[in-house]
Amino acid sequence: MIKKFLILLLNVDNLGIVFVAPIKYNTQLLPFYMSVYRNIYPEFEKMLNSAQKEAILGQKGFALWLYGLSGSGKSTIANSLERRLYAQKIHTKLLDGDNIRSGLNKDLGFSGQDRLENIRRVAEVTKLFVENATICIVSFITPRRSLRELAKEIIGKEKFLEVYVKASYETCAKRDVKGLYSQSNAGQISQFTGKDSPFEEPKEDDQALILSTEADSLEFCVEQLEDFLKKKNL
Repeated sequence: MIKKFLILLLNVDNLGIVFVAPIKYNTQLLPFYMSVYRNIYPEFEKMLNSAQKEAILGQKGFALWLYGLSGSGKSTIANSLERRLYAQKIHTKLLDGDNIRSGLNKDLGFSGQDRLENIRRVAEVTKLFVENATICIVSFITPRRSLRELAKEIIGKEKFLEVYVKASYETCAKRDVKGLYSQSNAGQISQFTGKDSPFEEPKEDDQALILSTEADSLEFCVEQLEDFLKKKNL
């Protein structure tokens, strides 16, 4: 397959700085590519690598990215899975969307650009945990395929597992655990995912595990997830 790339050549202080990125990401990441960081000298090659960290902990680091509508059951499944893994003495880190937005990303709203930055930041944080042999369970709505592709690109395809927690808008609205659907219907929330802002389900080539919280119980969904990890030898 022939891939097209965006190549940017910037001349700063008579230094030629080249950025290379896949064309399909250029509209999203152009502001980041155009940002020039001076006097920064990364030293990644001098640090202990992932394999060395994995040898100490006796486990592989990877990202388990759960996504779906608000109220679909992402956080509930993520919490249950983490407790099961903890019981097996497996080291994990759970990154939840609302928790991250109350701290690291509290300066972000829900515009297209802010949603992009929200995912970019959490993907970079996830990558740090994965590189340190941690199983990072991420629970974010992540409504667009392009955002999930961005996260996968940052973390690394081989370390990224997609899990779509499926529940219809109508079902989530009936659950309305946080009262967000009522607020949206009352016009108190704009750009609400599934209503004012679209949600894109995964396609077959995304190779996502699909957990239906409408059809199946919490216990069954978590067991499916555990079986999924076993089949991946993780």
